[in-house]
Amino acid sequence: MNKRKLAGILIAMVLLAGVLGWLFTAPYLGNTGLARTPGVIIGGTPTPPLEDFSPLNERFPGPIRMKQAGFPPFVTYVSWVGTPDGVITATHPDGALWAQHVRDYGGDGWLRIGEATYAMEAIEIFGDERITMMEQWAAMAGITIDDSIYEGAEPLRNWEVFFWKAR
Repeated sequence: MNKRKLAGILIAMVLLAGVLGWLFTAPYLGNTGLARTPGVIIGGTPTPPLEDFSPLNERFPGPIRMKQAGFPPFVTYVSWVGTPDGVITATHPDGALWAQHVRDYGGDGWLRIGEATYAMEAIEIFGDERITMMEQWAAMAGITIDDSIYEGAEPLRNWEVFFWKAR
């Protein structure tokens, strides 16, 4: 086997290892740079939706994984708060891909909370109801809706809010 063919095989194997590594490790927790790289595999155990999601707030206080139906099949982390009727999520008003996907194609998807994966549907919330839900979300984070979660970010009052209910 000549050196050129061997180099081609090695490059292909490195690329394959990189893609497989990304498939099985992403999404990454964070909000800048590579941390915003979405994954593909949501994992967890398919679980019937709960009657009340609020008891999960204390057991799983961090971000959860979200995957939407359709293409692209990306998995991302979202911050959340459970309520008796469903799950509140929010995103920066920066043109987030998943938020636009809900607007363009509907909100069918899955939320993974702990090891349970729930089939859910997201609905964008507007007006006073958006502010009320954002106040619940901010309270869960221990801040007010006039605060930013990090320097340079929009205050929570301006964020886009989506409510997930069981499908």
